[in-house]
Amino acid sequence: MNWLDIGALSDIPQRGARLVKTMHGCVAVFRTGDDEVFAIDDRCPHKGGPLSEGIVHGHAVTCPLHNMVISLESGLAQGADQGAVATYPARVEDGRILLDAKRLIRGAAA
Repeated sequence: MNWLDIGALSDIPQRGARLVKTMHGCVAVFRTGDDEVFAIDDRCPHKGGPLSEGIVHGHAVTCPLHNMVISLESGLAQGADQGAVATYPARVEDGRILLDAKRLIRGAAA
């Protein structure tokens, strides 16, 4: 994989997010309370809400518009109005957040 450095882990507060703009749309990068990092499309599958502005709890995010819960691990929505968002490989190395640049360019889900 070709990894893209998007910044320091410390740039994102625990249970927070950062928005990364790509040619295929926006990707939300989340840092959980246990310092794991996940990257998913920023648009909720329900009404297109900005997931990067949602509430992070465990390994999930709740959309700020209609409270849909999205798994950060799988991108799958929970609840009656099912749906999914694309996920992207992310990792932390030497305190830096890295995303798979090839997947971001293709806009393909992990």
